Amino acid sequence: MNTSPSSSAAEWTDGSSVRIGALVPLTRPGWVEAGQHLLAGLELAVREVNEAGGIVGRPLELVVRDTAADPQRAAAAVDELARLGVAALAGEYHSVVARAAAARADALGLPFLCSSAVLDALTEQPTEWVARLCPAQSHGWQIYADFLLSAGHSRIAVAAQPSVYWASGARILRDYLAPRGGTVIELGMGALTPTAVCDELVDHRASALLLLVGHPEPAVSIVKSVRSDQRLAEIMIGAPAGQPEFAEWAALLGDDGSAIPFLRYLPERLTPLGARVETALRERLGEAPSFVAFEGYDTVAVLADVLRSHGAERARIAESWPRVAVEGTRGQIRFSRTPDISVWQWAWTSVQVVDRDPAEPDRFRILHAS
Repeated sequence: MNTSPSSSAAEWTDGSSVRIGALVPLTRPGWVEAGQHLLAGLELAVREVNEAGGIVGRPLELVVRDTAADPQRAAAAVDELARLGVAALAGEYHSVVARAAAARADALGLPFLCSSAVLDALTEQPTEWVARLCPAQSHGWQIYADFLLSAGHSRIAVAAQPSVYWASGARILRDYLAPRGGTVIELGMGALTPTAVCDELVDHRASALLLLVGHPEPAVSIVKSVRSDQRLAEIMIGAPAGQPEFAEWAALLGDDGSAIPFLRYLPERLTPLGARVETALRERLGEAPSFVAFEGYDTVAVLADVLRSHGAERARIAESWPRVAVEGTRGQIRFSRTPDISVWQWAWTSVQVVDRDPAEPDRFRILHAS
């Protein structure tokens, strides 16, 4: 358990705090580095809201719960946070976890602004209670498929672990690429070792391998095996889910971790707010902030604006989604109803395909952009 007021509510003498519940993966098997960046963005924004006077004179308080990439743990956290009286929920990185949280929030009538989880079907049925900042998986992964085609790849292998998220990604790629002359070869990682993946790539004459697997394992071991196999010297490795975004990737793989294209949700230029926030996040994290940190900041920026304008009553927050117009770090944020998406959606923030520059692994190269 962790309660993080970020400018402690105890410093305020008039009025109780307005509480936001934050769902974040902070321990394994969650993607801890992503969780740390998400939390850094959330906390920075809360601190700035409070320094500017809070929510109509009341401090904004962040009540953080670690989901550890566990859907059941996340659903239980939603129940607990609802009992604690939070006005809304924020955060979550893992799509399957966010889906469980969204279902529970919808059932309880608790507004949830999802920061980073992209799975299209975040809820089974359309809901008024949930909104989302990050692009839906189908939007981003179709842009990634366009990149693959433009780079000349038509025989694409995907090393995929069993998961709703990975299965959805493979289906999006297959459905988009097939009418355009592309072939997707699925390699089930339930039975294959990293060495066996290399043999399959040779047998299928694939020109690209996409990692639809967890980080750090088995992703790191697969990359090491492919990079060391002379038969596969020309193959492109890709990671649409963004595994190479974080410093841990470069630390574990060194030069082998470069030239692996992935998706990130940043514009070519941040807004003036974004440029200022980037400096503050870099100082807070001790490294360059990922797009996930900006998603965290923007989440609180939206909720703070809604709370100031419409109050902390849950139903009024949910009713306000279509009226949001907030300048975020990556552009103006508005929510709308998007075909085949069951939640209120920001359609769309910028999408880039980037990789780490082999000549300078700490530098990212933009290869393709929406």
